Amino acid sequence: SKFYNFVDQFRVEEHFIYREKIKRNAEGRQYRLDVQLEHLDEVDRNLSDKFKATPADVLPLFEVAVQNLAKQLLKDDSIPPFQILLRSKDSIQDLRKLNSDNISQLVNVSGIIIAATNLTAKATSVQIMCKTCRQYKTMAVADGFSGIQLPRACDSDPNGLGPKDCGLDPYVIIHDKCTYVDQQVLKLQELPELLPVGDLPRHITVHVDRFLANKVVPGRRVKIVGIYDIFQSFSSKKQGQGIGTRMSYIKALGLELDNEQSGHDQNGYTHAEEEEIIALSQRPDFYEVFTNSIAPSIYGNQEIKRAISCLLFGGSKKILADGMKLRGDINVLLLGDPGTAKSQFLKFVAPVAVYTSGKGSSAAGLTAAVVRDVATREFHLEGGAMVLADGGVICIDEFDKMRDEDR
Repeated sequence: SKFYNFVDQFRVEEHFIYREKIKRNAEGRQYRLDVQLEHLDEVDRNLSDKFKATPADVLPLFEVAVQNLAKQLLKDDSIPPFQILLRSKDSIQDLRKLNSDNISQLVNVSGIIIAATNLTAKATSVQIMCKTCRQYKTMAVADGFSGIQLPRACDSDPNGLGPKDCGLDPYVIIHDKCTYVDQQVLKLQELPELLPVGDLPRHITVHVDRFLANKVVPGRRVKIVGIYDIFQSFSSKKQGQGIGTRMSYIKALGLELDNEQSGHDQNGYTHAEEEEIIALSQRPDFYEVFTNSIAPSIYGNQEIKRAISCLLFGGSKKILADGMKLRGDINVLLLGDPGTAKSQFLKFVAPVAVYTSGKGSSAAGLTAAVVRDVATREFHLEGGAMVLADGGVICIDEFDKMRDEDR
């Protein structure tokens, strides 16, 4: 009832925003609702703290409350449960810092999607039938990667004389009578600009379902609000890991594309910074100032620094009358003796860049690789360095050590 009151009564100025959204979405048969967590904080702090601590228990209640309100608003009892999509302005948590204390709590992470599987169907409720006495039962399945255990014995009692003996494992699943939802498994990797120097990026599995499935492709930057959860992985059984060992994953409850693919937050500048940037752009010696601020620890090499500043700004993109696009990107190739700080120059471009060495990379690793999933044995595409650097700069070191066909 608390959730019901929240979606029913919450308003911004004169608008009951959630009531309007529910009505609009239900009429369009889009059974989902975007909820901003900060709104819940304003209305009922205790409820929102409980929600963040035990989201898996509280979320179904929220979904039922929204469904009830939708039935009330549209005077229609056939409305299915809504999916709640969460948005949060909380600070982003570091993927490296997630540990066992965070299990089954709400987490807020960001990163780049590096792989996405094909859509699969997951049963939300399963109908089973006893082979011997034809008794039907319906069992609910939890979300995420969890499955169900079929009962070992039949417990039907039509005559009231105690259960009949139908043997062990009598139940079979009737697939036509189950209800299914779409689900997809994504792989989320840390953002390269947040990496500690010299570390390999970590990644984590993300499970999405219903309206969140099929929303992203590899190479997109996303923010995810979800439940940090654990599951028994297929591979750990084979490798004989301990019985209590579980793999962690994130069950996504909300997915935001990072500023609809601009890569960087447009509003991330304060007013003072904007004025400083505008003042800098009007200086007549701007080119020199910018050039000297690249790799200030390396003396001289003015031409190289000028070339790198041109690369960072890029040329102008042209679209011709017949629709042909000419890219305005500037590419720079540095040649020189050992010890002339070539790699240092590359690393100075790093905040918006993906850095890779040509010695170990193949053409597949730079563009996209086809990878086989361990659990489902299906193939899927995983984006390489070129895909992840989209909209930024890619630095390929040791270009001469690459094989000719890769180059």
